Amino acid sequence: MSTGLEFQLSGIAYPQDPAHMLDEICEHFVEHSEVLRNADRAVLKSPFGTASIHLQDQRLLIDLNCPSEHSLQMVRTSLAEHLFYFAGETEFDLTWSQPVSAALLPNLHEVMVTGAEDVTPHMRRVKVSCADVTPFIGGDMHVRILVPPRGRQPVWPRYRTDGRIAWPDGEDELLVRAYTIRAVDVERQELWIDFFQHPMPGVATPGADFARNCQIGDRLGLLGPGSGGLPVSSRMLLVGDESALPGIARIVAEVAPGTDIEAIIEVEDSREEQPLPTEGTLTVRWLHRRRYASGANGVLADQAKAAIAASDPDTFVWVACEKDDARSVRSFLKSRKHDRKSMYVAWYWEWDAGTAI
Repeated sequence: MSTGLEFQLSGIAYPQDPAHMLDEICEHFVEHSEVLRNADRAVLKSPFGTASIHLQDQRLLIDLNCPSEHSLQMVRTSLAEHLFYFAGETEFDLTWSQPVSAALLPNLHEVMVTGAEDVTPHMRRVKVSCADVTPFIGGDMHVRILVPPRGRQPVWPRYRTDGRIAWPDGEDELLVRAYTIRAVDVERQELWIDFFQHPMPGVATPGADFARNCQIGDRLGLLGPGSGGLPVSSRMLLVGDESALPGIARIVAEVAPGTDIEAIIEVEDSREEQPLPTEGTLTVRWLHRRRYASGANGVLADQAKAAIAASDPDTFVWVACEKDDARSVRSFLKSRKHDRKSMYVAWYWEWDAGTAI
């Protein structure tokens, strides 16, 4: 385990199939952390700290080592949430060596809507005021937005004794969705969040509905930031569709001067293209779905793989899109033995899921 990390915590998990759960942990967290696997032990390393998980006597022994109390709480909560998700409907128990405080989450920010505007026909930007924008500068881009029911006083989440988040329910139930902080306006103490307005009849789009209907003065919560860090490299390949466009735009806007960037972005048509100001050197190729042949699938993934094959091995590859496309690109990178530290591949949505972000 890492040394020099002052905040430590241990836990014990009792899944029905601990070996399978350890496999699930490694497969999932490889997208977000450096994962080292050795038989019955896995070590997950991230900027927030280190989690060591050891399979022993049909249980998982967990040791967390983090640089701050805040990081320790974040790592514990993330791991607990995922373990219960992996357990599904099967019996599962998780205990920690120290009691979990029922206090409000330390990375919860209450913000207020200050304005909203359409950036393109299907991209709407919501601006919110935040008392302290410092945590959102230059680091992780992703947050969870927490939208309380209209007309009710917000009830914010707290911790469960097992480390998971205790979400309010009933009349106080929150809308919770993950989004990217598009930009930070330090002078105005504002954050920008772009919401793609999915043109998908019959599919629920609660996040897009909020952006379309919100009003100045509405209160909501932001939980984070966490994950989706800004890559640092002299050469980048950025690939995504509309769901990834806010992240791509943020990366492009904040790279070091002279960074060499190639971007491949899939949108409906030319009306959905956006200007991407940068101090780097940017070559962008827009793919228009409206021009695809009927029944065409995997176009973005195929274009991404062709660009990867033509790129230098030290290129940082950043990909975010539909689930099947992301998996296809990740497999291709793996087949080429691309350095895991020089890639970020994530799926932001999936077909036939019934609900879009």
